[in-house]
This record gives sequence, structure tokens and C-alpha cells, in this order.
Amino acid sequence: MATLDTGPHAAGEAGARRVMIRVDGAGMIYQADSGPVEALRDITLEIFEGEFVALVGPSGCGKSTLMRAIAGLRPVTSGSISVDGSRVEKPVPKVGMVFQAALLLKWRSVLDNVLLPVELSDQNPSQFRDRAIELLQLVGLGDFIHKRPAELSGGMQQRASLCRALIMDPPILLMDEPFGALDAMTRDEMNIELLRIWGESSSTSRQRKTIVFVTHSIPEAAFLADRVVVMSARPGRVASIRTVQIARPRVAETRADPELGRLSFEIYSELAGTAAKRDARAGPQW
Repeated sequence: MATLDTGPHAAGEAGARRVMIRVDGAGMIYQADSGPVEALRDITLEIFEGEFVALVGPSGCGKSTLMRAIAGLRPVTSGSISVDGSRVEKPVPKVGMVFQAALLLKWRSVLDNVLLPVELSDQNPSQFRDRAIELLQLVGLGDFIHKRPAELSGGMQQRASLCRALIMDPPILLMDEPFGALDAMTRDEMNIELLRIWGESSSTSRQRKTIVFVTHSIPEAAFLADRVVVMSARPGRVASIRTVQIARPRVAETRADPELGRLSFEIYSELAGTAAKRDARAGPQW
């Protein structure tokens, strides 16, 4: 069953856990050629240690912008964002990012691609080699460490990209439509793989990373997340936050759970209703 959050601590047990990401009244206006564009307005959100939170909303609502603001890649113009108690004012080392495109360097081996963040942080790659190989084995790429990206399928490239984000063992993982370009079956497999890497079967959620996951797929968000944040059309605002009360671990059979379908339909209906109201305000388009 899904419940609607009514406040920052409405996620039950999550309220007793440490806040890892705090967004307090954040807004963002950027300058375009046609003039100022308001991308985000008054976003307030708390994400707890070890929590898996998905962001859904219409295209252009600011989901990716919010992710980049959390990572410190784009400053907010009002309000504030803090990560693990520190205000975000520059790129945050505690954050690993995975994008829709794998963005692997075609001239480097899979192993060397995974080790790239180590090199960029001026550390010795040889000290992380064993961990890189362990991660690649974990995602089923142990036999491909010396291959080039062109020799891998799209799903395999995205697995390598995930390993690259994990190599420095960041406590926070931000994932921006990471599986959007994959075929349906590979995407489903990557969902299960991600939950396994996240440590869904661990005895304590404190061992898990904090994950913020952007997706256009409502069923994917409901399947993966502890909470689903529904964002409104631009300027992006938090329209609602829904707690997913479906038992873990979640496996392939979970996709047939009636509650998963019910939650997905509720979120879809909310977004469809918001779009209809927006179009009505805009008036006839002829």
C-alpha cells in the first residue's frame, strides 16, 4: 500500500534516521537567450541516510536540475541545499553520479574507465584496482575488464558506468535516467541489479547508500524506491511525496503486486490531472 507523506518526517522510521540531503526552500532561475527561466521554486525535501528516493514528473520540470544542484554542479539562486550537514556551495565529493548515457571513454578499457574518478582525484589508481575488479565482477563484467566500450552492449556499458560511480565508495548516489536508453528487458534487469548493489537484503539500512533516482517511468520509480517525490510542471515544485509500503526485497515477481500497480496509477492520475489543469489555464492552443 502507498501512503501520502504530509511532512518531512512522514516516512515513519525514516524520521528517526540521519538526514543525508536537506533541500530548504530551494529555487533556481537561469538566464536563457529569451530571458530568465524559473526552473525550480521553493523545493523543500529531506532524504535520509540509506534511503532510496525516486523523482518523477513531466519533462522540463527540473528533476535533473535539482539533481545537479544537490551534487553542487549548479548553484541554487534561492534557499539552500546541504549534504550530510554541510551547505552545498561547490561539487560534493561524497556524491557519485550516473547519467542516462554511459559516457565511457572509447579509447580506454572498461577497467580504466572505472578507475577514471580515482585519477581525476589525484589518487593512485593501483590502490583501487582490486576494488574496481570486484565491482565489475559484482555486475557480471569480470570477463570484460580489458574490453573497450564498443565491445559491450548498452546494458553492459551502463553497468560499467555504475561501477565508475561506486569506485570511490560515495555515501550518496545520484542517478539521472540511468536506464532510460535501454530496452525494456535490460532495464528490468538493471533495476534488480541496482537493488542488489544497493544492498537491499542487508540486515541494516545503515549499510546502504543514499540513492536519488530520476526517471520518467512511474512503475520503475514505484518498484525501486522507499519514497516517490512527484514534481509539478515548471517551475518544478514538490507536488506530493508518496511512501511505498511494498515489502523488500523486491524481485521480478514484485512487478505483479497489485499495490505496485495501484501506486503507479495514483501517481499517473496525479500527473495527468496536473497537466490538464495547466492546459486549462493556458487556454485554447489554436
